[in-house]
Amino acid sequence: MSVEFRQRTPGEYLRILWRRKWAILLPTIVVATAVAYVVWRLPDVYESTSLLIVRPPTIANAFVPRLSEDDLALRINNIGQEVMSRSSLQPLIERYDLYARERRSGEPMEAIIERMRRDIRVEIESTRDTPNAFRISYRGQDPRATQAVTAELASKYVNAQMKATTTTSTQTKEFFEQRLAEAKRELDEIDMKRLQYMQQNVGNLPSEAQSLIGQLAGLREQQKALIAEIGRLRDQRTVLNNQLSELIAQSEREKIDVVERLGDPKETMAYAQLAQRKAQLEAEKQNMLTVLKPKNPDVIAKQAEIDAVQREMDQLVAEGRAKREEIRKKIEGRPDLRISNYRAQLQLLDGELARLQRQLSDTEAQIAQLERRLNEVPGTQVGLEALDREYQTKKAQYDELLQKKEQAALAADVAANAQGETIQVIDPANYPEKPVAPKRPVLMGLGLGLGLGLGLLLAALFEVPRLLTIQTVDDAEHYTGLPVLVTVPEIYTPQEERRLRLRRAMLAAASLVLAVLSIPALILLLRVARIFERFAS
Repeated sequence: MSVEFRQRTPGEYLRILWRRKWAILLPTIVVATAVAYVVWRLPDVYESTSLLIVRPPTIANAFVPRLSEDDLALRINNIGQEVMSRSSLQPLIERYDLYARERRSGEPMEAIIERMRRDIRVEIESTRDTPNAFRISYRGQDPRATQAVTAELASKYVNAQMKATTTTSTQTKEFFEQRLAEAKRELDEIDMKRLQYMQQNVGNLPSEAQSLIGQLAGLREQQKALIAEIGRLRDQRTVLNNQLSELIAQSEREKIDVVERLGDPKETMAYAQLAQRKAQLEAEKQNMLTVLKPKNPDVIAKQAEIDAVQREMDQLVAEGRAKREEIRKKIEGRPDLRISNYRAQLQLLDGELARLQRQLSDTEAQIAQLERRLNEVPGTQVGLEALDREYQTKKAQYDELLQKKEQAALAADVAANAQGETIQVIDPANYPEKPVAPKRPVLMGLGLGLGLGLGLLLAALFEVPRLLTIQTVDDAEHYTGLPVLVTVPEIYTPQEERRLRLRRAMLAAASLVLAVLSIPALILLLRVARIFERFAS
């Protein structure tokens, strides 16, 4: 069965505090004394401030725009990075012997510079009377050095702003001049590409499309006329050729008729007589063979007569044929003026047809070329439009760069003539007469509170084990649930009482000695840790 923890009354807590009063008082005294000593020995910290203002330009806003609060913060932050750099702060540390103790103790320069950055504050302070203003402050242990450092920091801001403005405007001007030259070169390259493209497609330009269409229409009309003329001439040639064929056939028939009218030599009287003579001789020979042998001289003589007659017959036929051939050749060799006339007309027609055919081929080639050029016009137009778009894009970039270059040139002139926005010191760095830190009463109060808290913690450590055990009548009744009938106090013998008093005296003396020894040890620890120096700065 679990029993809840017994809640103590305020009176019981007061009795606990009274019983542990030395456990509370001694740590409080030790910590408060050590903190008070350390705080009292802290060096005084002085603060010097300087008010600066960003003067507006002396020319119209249309040429040089005003700074907004965001622009002002950004400008001050950028300048502050240069002012807060090591190359800027280290000479100040060495010139005014700042943070001498830290440098003598061997602390790295980077840590010292970082501490100086923490001691410098830049705050924007824009009011109705002082718009675009900011305040620089520096904290240091030497009032004269603090004033000098603040003045130099303000001067660095002024000089850095002037240098940054001049350098930035000059670099911006040179940058835009370089970009403008590149843009001009790109425009010239596009112009050259466009010119070369037009030269390569001089016959396919969109401006030539109507002219090409007109030429194509004329050539097609010419093509139709040529085709019609060629067809007419071919028809005429067919008619002439047919007439020539008929005329040639008629001429051949006339020649045959002439030759046939000359007659066949075999049908002549002389040939008939020779044939009759031959037949008679062959009959006689046949009669002779009936009684004589073939080799009989009379038979041989008769055969010789037959052969002679046959030769005469052959000669007569040959002479007749030769005469007919001679006459035929004479007829064929005699030119026919009608045929020659027709052939001359056909030759003229063939020449004209060949000429018209060549002209038609040339016309068709020209038509094909014009159609090809017309088909290429859209592609050429697309190419030109692409080049024009590229040119317009580059031209817009060029115009924008030209405007920015002029603005950069104006800004450079304004910066060179100190007519733009400048940082000026309104309130010089003041000489701090009173220290601003450390806040000794506050820090001492903090030390007293820490000591009291430590004492209460120590008392709690001693009392917590007692709170978990039965110590009083109320504890016995609460945890047992039974009433207490009688209590017996703790009884000591005289010897035990003396021993107890001696023990208490020794414990008090040891606590006092420990407290006295703890004060310098705690002072040394606090000074080494430099805790309150951080609060002081």
